[in-house]
Amino acid sequence: MHIIDRRLNPGGKSFANRQRFLRRARAQVRKAVREASSSRSIKDAGKGGEVSIPAGGVHEPSLRRSAQGGVRDYLLPGNKKYIEGDVIPRPEQGGGQGSRASDSGEGEDEFRFALSDEEYLDLYLEDLELPDLAKRQIAGAKAVQWRQAGFSTAGPPSRISVPRTLRHSMSRRIALKRPKPEDIQALRDEIEKLEREGGHFDALQELRAELELKLKRTTRIPYIDPVDVRYRRLESTPKPIAKAVMFCLMDVSGSMNEHMKDLAKRFYSLLYLFLNRRYEHVDVVFIRHTHEAQEVDEQTFFYARETGGTVVSTALFKMQDIVRDRYPVDQWNIYAAQASDGDNTSSDNAVVLQQLRDVILPVCQYYAYVEVGMDDEEEPPIGSEPSTNLWRAYRRVSVDAPFAMRKVRHRRDIYPVFRDLFARRAEGAEAS
Repeated sequence: MHIIDRRLNPGGKSFANRQRFLRRARAQVRKAVREASSSRSIKDAGKGGEVSIPAGGVHEPSLRRSAQGGVRDYLLPGNKKYIEGDVIPRPEQGGGQGSRASDSGEGEDEFRFALSDEEYLDLYLEDLELPDLAKRQIAGAKAVQWRQAGFSTAGPPSRISVPRTLRHSMSRRIALKRPKPEDIQALRDEIEKLEREGGHFDALQELRAELELKLKRTTRIPYIDPVDVRYRRLESTPKPIAKAVMFCLMDVSGSMNEHMKDLAKRFYSLLYLFLNRRYEHVDVVFIRHTHEAQEVDEQTFFYARETGGTVVSTALFKMQDIVRDRYPVDQWNIYAAQASDGDNTSSDNAVVLQQLRDVILPVCQYYAYVEVGMDDEEEPPIGSEPSTNLWRAYRRVSVDAPFAMRKVRHRRDIYPVFRDLFARRAEGAEAS
């Protein structure tokens, strides 16, 4: 017997069971989330929603009447077919869809449920990170860490230090000469011995008086007094925070048609969502360029419609100016992501390559270049270079540089390329 809970869990009911199911089916749910991302609009990229996974791909807990094997007796009311000792054949499996019955066919049910925004983003951005996030500075008092800072005489019960409390208790008892339990017991044993022997009246009187005095002293001097209790004291100190800035450089020239701009915007919307979700202290600088480059806000970057000629070096020079004015290289981890169709003024390619090699890459932790193209664009033959001059120029960048480049032609390729560029890598691994 299988029990399957197909409720939509309104109001957060059965939340614990829901989380257990997500952990068990995490691989299937993650795959469904990533497949659903290719058909979403830019504004809905980070929102939760419904996903479905095949029931056959998930192990479901089942209730069993007994262990596998053994002899089972069944009572079949009205049976006219079987007699004792017959083996009942397993019924044939069938499937199908629709409102009419079917005597054949195969199929399987699906799990279909809604993910919250938090659950969706956790699966969507899993195992992504900014590479080589190393340079650290104290970034304000907002982030703190707590450390042990001695002991205090007041605090919550959860912070009581038992060893330190017992140490103070022992010191106080020794200083006030509180009788030890073994001394009291030895005195009682001696009194009982003299009582059995008889006589020794004066000695008994002295021992009884001494015993009474010790008992009174034990009562007056407690084993643990409130003055002995010590609590672990914690104090907050500023926590070093890795400060990072991501430069988003997008070509919006006339050679970029609406399909290419849509691909670039999808890539940057995913990047912006990733940075805001995973990193609290990351600045994002948006730079749009035609034959001129300008720093813009998020709204203008994604939705402005200005266009013009193509001079890629203007964006790199603009980035250099902003780094010099606002982001000291010794304090900030600097990243950049560039999207373009690969077209550039021929005379500008040498300038772009020199600026990238000599100025940008030496100060960058990581530089990602995404070249967008058309759906019907043919793949270049194996071993040949792509047709765009900017791609050919960037291929001359040293393989040891923190630089990676990828090609995107369809929106379904955006997420795989993004994961490829920002996937968590083993220590020492480099992107190419």
